[in-house]
Amino acid sequence: MTEITPLALPEVLLITPKRHGDARGWFSETWSRRTLGAAGLDCDFLQDNQAFNARKGTVRGLHFQTGPHPQAKLVRVLKGAIYDVAVDVRPGSATFGAWVGARLTAERGEQLFVPRGFAHGYCTLSDDTELFYKVDGLYAPECEGGVLWNDPDLAIDWPVAAEEAVTSDKDKVLPRLKDMPEARF
Repeated sequence: MTEITPLALPEVLLITPKRHGDARGWFSETWSRRTLGAAGLDCDFLQDNQAFNARKGTVRGLHFQTGPHPQAKLVRVLKGAIYDVAVDVRPGSATFGAWVGARLTAERGEQLFVPRGFAHGYCTLSDDTELFYKVDGLYAPECEGGVLWNDPDLAIDWPVAAEEAVTSDKDKVLPRLKDMPEARF
């Protein structure tokens, strides 16, 4: 049975699919509309994405897409481990600016469901890390948004020091949450 655990922001779910193993290895059902729909997670995933990160300490994020093309994500690790983060960026939300984080590993197969209206980012905990994630909205560059990954107002407890993090030039110049234009989801 798939284990579904709401985190401190209950819209963000830690999902651990059951693995059925024998001498050959294991099998796991990582997404089932029926199983997860019965738990209240009803997404029509439209696109699958995969990311490779060569170095431990790589940070990607915090990213989101606004309306009319917002995205929810279901993230899992295929190789290695990450610290995965979701930040509530929904204007008017009682938890606006709050964040949750979870360790996801290829070994255990945990997944993080990041709903629409939440910025998403992660830090790799090992070299040669691969992620796979499903999204329920197609990529729309005109709807891209983001928040600075190490915004001091968010105070995310990242497992890497800012001066040691491997980030993109684009992520280094994202706005702080307080300077982010109001988004519609």
